[in-house]
Amino acid sequence: MNNAGLQKQEIQHDRLIHYKEEVTLELQSILTYWSKYTLDLEHGGFYGSVSNSNRPDKTAPKGIVLNSRILWSFSAAFSVSNNSLHLEIATRAFDYILQHFIDKEYGGVYWSVDTNGKMMEGRKQIYGLAFCIYGLAEYYKSTKEEIALTIANQLVDSIEKHSLDKEKGGYIEAFARDWQPLNDLRLSDKDDNEKKTTNTHLHIVEAYANLYQASPTPALREKIINLLEIFDRYLINRKTKHLNLFMDERWQIKSTLQSFGHDIEAAWLLQECAEIINYKLYMDHFREHAILLADGAAQGIDTDGGMWYEYEPKKEQLIREKHSWPQAEAMIGFLNAWQLTGNEKYLLHSLDAWAFVKEHIKDRVNGEWFWGIYDGYEVIEKDKAGFWKCPYHNSRACLEIMKRIEHG
Repeated sequence: MNNAGLQKQEIQHDRLIHYKEEVTLELQSILTYWSKYTLDLEHGGFYGSVSNSNRPDKTAPKGIVLNSRILWSFSAAFSVSNNSLHLEIATRAFDYILQHFIDKEYGGVYWSVDTNGKMMEGRKQIYGLAFCIYGLAEYYKSTKEEIALTIANQLVDSIEKHSLDKEKGGYIEAFARDWQPLNDLRLSDKDDNEKKTTNTHLHIVEAYANLYQASPTPALREKIINLLEIFDRYLINRKTKHLNLFMDERWQIKSTLQSFGHDIEAAWLLQECAEIINYKLYMDHFREHAILLADGAAQGIDTDGGMWYEYEPKKEQLIREKHSWPQAEAMIGFLNAWQLTGNEKYLLHSLDAWAFVKEHIKDRVNGEWFWGIYDGYEVIEKDKAGFWKCPYHNSRACLEIMKRIEHG
């Protein structure tokens, strides 16, 4: 290698070390925020909502997604930091889920409880069960707490018994508390009311793979293989380089909406799932998909390095908002694409996403990350912590960047 090549390599190495140092500090900042501002010392667990100015809404409902993501984040952090406070917060989340979210009558977990911990919405949203498995598996990996593993496996059984479409494959989106069919299956008001969604399938396979890492079994491995096959056959659109987001029970595509954040999240996450189970047939295949989806997601990058939220091709309509979570996933997904290819453009996308976060998303006054910004860089005044705003995407981005740069 000539001198110019060596110099470029040294500069790149220095940038990566600096990147790792910055996200290591950012991880501590994120976890400190959640430890300081979100603990509900009156009713237990965590506040259901905390404003941008760090004021808790003590009447807000508490969701299973929020609590499960806190459980995952602090469990994952503890495995790296060995910080007793991180374990304490993880255990707080674990205990609250056990005491208030487990449906002892019908199985599964409630979607939400009120501020006192009593069931509020008992519907069985499979997305919520998946995140609970994800968090419980991580807690077990960090503590070897057998109850966490037992409940995680019980939740898998509930999903497989009630949600699995045994004829067409895949998983139905949601059910009533007693597992009866629902007319409205939507995860949120913005979603289409369809029986199968990529979002839920992505987080089922993510949860199953994390549980497999904690406690591998042939049966669970087979379920993960089946989910990867579904992504390969139905959910990854090779023509558009984006994910198909909403389908009916027969896998007919019902929406052309493009979600850049989900594209880049799936890009690295599905590859990781194939590697966790060491399924050689799909390991190379999903590395190819990782590049395909990264290229699709890159269509959503603005000139400032930030990633737009969504695009609707039929209307040629761009949702001109930049939410925090797609930036976090861009940090990981594009770094992964660079690791696979050596193409510097992907590394620059990852670094640019982090630069955008530092400039526009990180709240340097009150801590944590804003929900996002509008087109003109005005802050979106939504929860700093809440039903959907959790420490999962940004803490995971920091942990992934740290790990990937550390191990090369």
